[in-house]
Amino acid sequence: MEDSRRYWLMKSEPGCFSIDDLKNSPKGISSWDGVRNYQARNLLRDEIRVGDGVLFYHSNIREPAIVGVARVVRAGYPDHTAWNPQSDHFDPRSTVDKPVWYMVDIQYLDHLPQPLCRDDLRQHPQLSGMEVLKRGNRLSVQPVSAEQWRDVLMAGGLPELVKKF
Repeated sequence: MEDSRRYWLMKSEPGCFSIDDLKNSPKGISSWDGVRNYQARNLLRDEIRVGDGVLFYHSNIREPAIVGVARVVRAGYPDHTAWNPQSDHFDPRSTVDKPVWYMVDIQYLDHLPQPLCRDDLRQHPQLSGMEVLKRGNRLSVQPVSAEQWRDVLMAGGLPELVKKF
C-alpha cells in the first residue's frame, strides 16, 4: 500500500503561538486555529489528514525560520473560535450550521537543533524551491514535498525522524 502521508509547513508568529507553546500544551497537542485565508482554509478542511507531518515555522520576526516538527492528530473540523465574539478570530459569517473556517489539531514532536532560516533554505538546492521562499507567498499553511520534508529534517539536525516518520 502506498504511503499517503503528506507534509505541510505551518506559520505562526511566536508572540501569538510558538513551538514552545505547542510543546507545553497538554500532551503537546493544540488546535491550529484562527486561519482566515480561503486557500489555507481549504487545505485544513480538505487535504490535511491525521498522520501528516508539519514543519513549524516562526514568522514575522527578525529571522523567520523552521524551528520544529509536529504531526497532525485530528483532521479538519470547524474552527469554533470564529463563533465567539470575544475571540480575536471572530467572524459573524461563520455559524455552527454553516462554518466558514476550519482547523486541525497538531502534536509536538521535536525542536530542530538547528533552526533553518530562509537563507539556510536557499543554500540547499533541494529546498530552494519551497513555497515559503516564493515572493509574495504569505499563506500560513502550505504543502511541502516528501523530499523537502526529508531534506529539512536532515539539514535541521533530526535525521532520526526521517526513518521514524
